[in-house]
Amino acid sequence: MRHGLEICCGGASVAVSTLVELGELAERAGWDGVFFEDYLVHYAGDDPPTYDPWLVLAAVAGRTGRVRLGTTVTPLPRRRPAKLAREVLTLDHLSGGRATVAVGVGDPGDRGLAAFGEPTDLPTRAARLDEGLDLLTGLLGGGPVRHHGAHYRADGVALRPPPVQRPRVPVWVGGSAQAGAVLRRAARGDGIVPYKLTDTDDWADFTPDEVAALVRALPATRADGEPFDVAIGGRRRRPDTRAERAYVAEVADAGATWWLEFVPAGEPAAMRAAVDRGPLR
Repeated sequence: MRHGLEICCGGASVAVSTLVELGELAERAGWDGVFFEDYLVHYAGDDPPTYDPWLVLAAVAGRTGRVRLGTTVTPLPRRRPAKLAREVLTLDHLSGGRATVAVGVGDPGDRGLAAFGEPTDLPTRAARLDEGLDLLTGLLGGGPVRHHGAHYRADGVALRPPPVQRPRVPVWVGGSAQAGAVLRRAARGDGIVPYKLTDTDDWADFTPDEVAALVRALPATRADGEPFDVAIGGRRRRPDTRAERAYVAEVADAGATWWLEFVPAGEPAAMRAAVDRGPLR
């Protein structure tokens, strides 16, 4: 199993230079992936500093050579799929084939939706995600894409150059495992970033049995023939290191391919310490 970091995209005390530094430090500390949140307006504080994850990842790509780089997750309904595909493909080339993109309907509490007149109702966002996912996966494969839908259109367009990774840049789908639509969408991509509850104000870890059931419900392999990615976690490390290491080992045995630890906004020294301690292998 690989170990990744989910890092905030902003916050009251966070500078963009710190985020780039954390990405570089993650590789030195032995992490396998660096994934940034994707918000237009960070969710904590009044008018908090917020940074574009794809620009930060491009800077991190130039300072690293091994870690996988991506988002968890990008709210596809508020993005133009073609523009997102162009950004992801550019990162794929800048990083030498280390890009991944995770998409979802978006956080219902995202202040960047209503503030800019984006649809906030779930049916509209879900419809845009379903249609946008098809367009995105097609464009990230590098071939000509024809798509005429309710929200998006592509008239035989191919984005060049094609991706470094073949047959496409991996696409993960994030969302609550309680929602059957998340599993159906994930099966059209290459991985899943699930959380357990539909109420994001609470948190509950998946049990190993629940992870095993999730793995059984998903494809065995993704588009390139590699194991389908199941990225479990998304919270801060618990203080009891022994118990945490045992739990991570159990979900790995159940079929999880990634364990993700969250690095929230905070003082730079505290954020560096959370990255520098390295993964629980």
